[in-house]
Amino acid sequence: MNVRMQRTIAQPVTFEGTGLHTGERGTVTFRPAPANSGVRFVRVDLPGRPQVQVRPENAHFDPSAGRRTILRDGDVQIHTMEHILAAVAGLAIDNLEIETTTMETPEPADGSAAPIARLLCGAGLVDQDRPTHHIKVTKPVAWNENGIELVARPYQGFKITFTIAYDHPLVGTQTIALDITPESFLEEIAPARTFVLQRDLEGLRKAGWIKGGRMESAVVVGEDRVLNPEPLRFPDEFVRHKVLDLLGDLFLLGRPLLGHVTAVRSGHQSHVAFIKHLKETLPLPGRRPAGPPDEWDITAIMDIMPHRYPFLLVDRITSLEEGQSIEGIKNVTINEPFFQGHFPGHPIMPAVLILEAMAQVGGLLLLHSVDDPNDKLMYFMGIDGAKFRRPVVPGDQLRFVLTLVKFRKGTSKMRGQAFVEDQLVAEAELLAKVVDRRPA
Repeated sequence: MNVRMQRTIAQPVTFEGTGLHTGERGTVTFRPAPANSGVRFVRVDLPGRPQVQVRPENAHFDPSAGRRTILRDGDVQIHTMEHILAAVAGLAIDNLEIETTTMETPEPADGSAAPIARLLCGAGLVDQDRPTHHIKVTKPVAWNENGIELVARPYQGFKITFTIAYDHPLVGTQTIALDITPESFLEEIAPARTFVLQRDLEGLRKAGWIKGGRMESAVVVGEDRVLNPEPLRFPDEFVRHKVLDLLGDLFLLGRPLLGHVTAVRSGHQSHVAFIKHLKETLPLPGRRPAGPPDEWDITAIMDIMPHRYPFLLVDRITSLEEGQSIEGIKNVTINEPFFQGHFPGHPIMPAVLILEAMAQVGGLLLLHSVDDPNDKLMYFMGIDGAKFRRPVVPGDQLRFVLTLVKFRKGTSKMRGQAFVEDQLVAEAELLAKVVDRRPA
C-alpha cells in the first residue's frame, strides 16, 4: 500500500499583490504548520489575529460579492483564495498557515496560480511524520442544477474532467481530462490565467467588482480576438483555468480528495454547493480544526461494509489513520441473537464472534484503501496467536485496535487487540485478502 506522508513547507515565504475585486494592496505569508493541523488563514490585520480553518463548514458563496469564493468563521472572512488553495492542493501540501493583511487575498501578477506555486516550491516542500488523511470517494455522488453538473466517482488517484460551453466563438465548448499530480499541476494547470469576456466588463464594474482588474491580470476576450499582448498559453487555456478554480474550491473540503470529479459548466457557487454535498454524502468525515477525525457512525460504516443484521458487529469507528491503523467499538447487549444459545442463563459472547468483530473493524481499514470498496470484499485467510483473557458479557463495550503490519497485492496482515474499558480481553494476528465481489 502506498501511503503518502503529510507535507508542509520548509520556511516562510511572502508575496504582495492587489485584490482582484476590492483593489486593495495586501501581503500573503505562507508559514510551515505541524502535522494534522490542516490549512488555515490568519487575518493579521485584525485584533487577536483571528483564524479561519479551511473546511466545508466555513465555505460560502455570496452572489452580491462577485465571482469569488469566501471562507467565513463568525465575523472573520477571507475572500478570493481559490488560486492560493489551487496551488496548495496541486502541490499536495496538507498543513500550512497563511497570513493575510487584507480580507481579500491579493492576486499575483498574471491571474494564474503559477507564481504562487513557484513561491511555495522555492520555500521547499518537506514530508512530515504522519500519513495523509484523504477524503475518498467510495460511491458516485452527483449534484446538478440548471444544466450545471458535478459528479464525483471512485478512482485510484485524483482526476478532474471539465467541460465549459460559452456562447462566444473564441471560447465555445472545451473539455479537458487530467490526472492531478504536482507535476501535471505545475505544467498543465498552474499557468492557466483567469479570463473575462470584454462584453461583461462594464456590468462587472457597475456592480462594484474587479476594482483591481488589469489587462495583465486576466485574459480579456474581445469579440474576435484576445486583447492581451501575450497570446494564449494553451489552445484550451479557458477550460484549464476552470480546472484550476475547481481544484482550489475542492480543497475547501479540508483534505485532499481521492476520486474522479466531472464538472460541466460549473463555477464557484456550484463548487461550494457540491463540496457541502460531498461532505454530507461521503462516509469519511472531514477534519476538525485540531485533533482526531470525527467518528464514523453506523450509516457511514454500512456505506462500505457489506455485512448486515445479524452479522454486522461494528457500531462505530472512532479513528482511522489511513494505511496505518483503525479503532472501533461494538456495544454488547443482551439483545444479541447469539445469547439465546450461548449460554442460556449465563450469556457470554462467543470468542469466534469477538474475532469476527475485530476482523470487520480491520476490514474497514482495508476496504478504505481500495479504489471502490462497494465492488470489493475482505476474505479471512488465517488467524495466528489468538488469545482470550476474560469473558465478554452483556453491558460490555468492546474497543478494537488494529494496526496494519503488511499489505501487498491485496493481502494483509493486521495485529488486533480488543479491550473492555482498559482491560485487554482478546488479541490475534489476522491474515486477510481484498477480492472482487462476485456478481449476485
